Amino acid sequence: MKLNKILVVDDEHLIRWSLEQNLKKQGYDIITAGTGEDALRMAREQQPDLVLLDIQLPGISGIEVLEKIKDFDDEIIVVMLTAHGGLETAVNAMRLGAHDYVSKPFNLDELSIIIKKALENCDLKREVARLRTETKKTAPNIIGQSRQTKYLMEVLDKVARSEASTVLVQGESGTGKELVAKWIHYSSNRAEKPFIAINCAAVPATLLESELFGHEKGAFTDAKATKKGLFELADGGTVFLDEIGDMEMGMQAKLLRFLEDRSFRRIGGGRVFTVDVRIISATNKDLQKSIEEKTFRNDLYYRLQVIPIFLTPLRERKEDIVDLATHFVDMYNKDFNKKVQGVAGMAERMMLDYSWPGNVRELKNVIERAIILGNDDTLLLEHLPLEIVAKSCPQVAGTPTSVFRLPPEGIDIEEVEKELIRQALEITEWNQSKAAKKLNLGIDAFRYRMKKFGYLK
Repeated sequence: MKLNKILVVDDEHLIRWSLEQNLKKQGYDIITAGTGEDALRMAREQQPDLVLLDIQLPGISGIEVLEKIKDFDDEIIVVMLTAHGGLETAVNAMRLGAHDYVSKPFNLDELSIIIKKALENCDLKREVARLRTETKKTAPNIIGQSRQTKYLMEVLDKVARSEASTVLVQGESGTGKELVAKWIHYSSNRAEKPFIAINCAAVPATLLESELFGHEKGAFTDAKATKKGLFELADGGTVFLDEIGDMEMGMQAKLLRFLEDRSFRRIGGGRVFTVDVRIISATNKDLQKSIEEKTFRNDLYYRLQVIPIFLTPLRERKEDIVDLATHFVDMYNKDFNKKVQGVAGMAERMMLDYSWPGNVRELKNVIERAIILGNDDTLLLEHLPLEIVAKSCPQVAGTPTSVFRLPPEGIDIEEVEKELIRQALEITEWNQSKAAKKLNLGIDAFRYRMKKFGYLK
């Protein structure tokens, strides 16, 4: 097993020797340096996991050494050693990327705990990175054969192959904006780098800046440790800013500044970071209207929509409904160990007639519910929610029978009758007398049908 390597940097020989002996007993591989110049050379050549760095060094100061180490390898953990009275300098070091600091004369047990926790955190990050590489994701499926979906795929393919820095995806809730963002990322040359999503509406305005840009330890009351922001963590990859239309104006100005050259400072920090990230934003709001209402910046809008993508609601591409339903049936069959073969004709017609205000998300939820609750080998009319049947079939909705028009392909009358019995029972909370009246049936005739369709044993 490879030992964690620690570089001890101090101009006092006795301190170097003491730390070397103590840390070797704890199972670490120790190397030492007495000057800043030697420390930088050894850091580059030996690539230590952690550096114990004295602030007061001859020649190059500890602060300068810290900055140079962070410039060539930001993953090296640096713990500063400071003399009594050097607190202000130590805090400045934290802003520049130091993990922690310990005042001299230090307690070896306390120092050991700091080192152990820092290295555990480092090992965890490396393991996550390894797993991310080993479990490389592929682009998600975008289902459908409609004209709109085919055109969308042509656009997404061009965007994924380009280096367009900002993309704005607009569409109603449930149309698949995050799915589109993932498709662009995992079909691009950024696929092996992180894809990180954040819902701008779900994070309080006071915390959003910290989430995006990160903060240094002590930057504010609850900043117990240095935290990298999403832009820093996603370097080389993609950040998906969902519900961008809900971002408050002050944060919009900071985002606009970041988009100029992809540079930022962590909150409470002085060091400038520059990253290479693609920004994909999404909203279901009319941003042009928001601009008129002065709740969204005009300059940010044009910066975000270098590539605009508009997603068509499901009601305007009904050719995709059956393909999507079949896809979700197959998906949930695997998830719930079911063997549903498909969607019955009457249920399919009801789905095609429905307007799907919740778009693809609503269709997905409907299929999931039907697969979980159904016991048949086919998804039937009775498995659909009441609102779909009611809005698709006039008699069920309460309009006169004469309004109903028999579709040219016909219907399964028993399937419709079974569904009406179920709905009458649900509406009346399974009061058989009231349910029979809803359908203008005698109680005996109603119970006969209940037994016929399995609602009465």
